[in-house]
Amino acid sequence: MLNRICQVLSILSFLMVTSVIGGGYFGYKYVTSEQFQTKMMNKVLGNVQGLMPKILDQGLPDMTGPSLPTTKLPKF
Repeated sequence: MLNRICQVLSILSFLMVTSVIGGGYFGYKYVTSEQFQTKMMNKVLGNVQGLMPKILDQGLPDMTGPSLPTTKLPKF
């Protein structure tokens, strides 16, 4: 009886290990596929483009100063 229980548990363990390995393999293949990368880029860019006008309106000043100092520096 104990031998039969061990055999059943061994088979179940084997099935669980192979399903985890198979799921990991196919998950990796899906994540590294071009279709998945395109899908994620579209989602990210869609969210960023929606936020950009709000951030740019708040963050850009109306007027900026000169890019270089206008006074001459003393020579040493």
